[in-house]
Amino acid sequence: MPKVPSPCISVCKFKRDGHCIGCSMTKQQKSIFKKLKKNSHREAYVDLVAAQQSVMGRYTHWDIAYRKKCAKKKVSLAVLNREEAA
Repeated sequence: MPKVPSPCISVCKFKRDGHCIGCSMTKQQKSIFKKLKKNSHREAYVDLVAAQQSVMGRYTHWDIAYRKKCAKKKVSLAVLNREEAA
């Protein structure tokens, strides 16, 4: 199975109290994600970031961009499939 891609969507502007306006992660969170090796851990982290985005609001653009990124890398994530079912 291909490696779960980072939730980063290459916007990288930290304006919302230190959170990126593209993916909602802080610089520290991005650093932590890079250290995760197991796909199960990486997928759980993406789930955490998606939950963080729903609490913070204004991240509807991320879902579309991240789906494209995952499709390009041929990765299917449960967090994305749950959102489709809702």
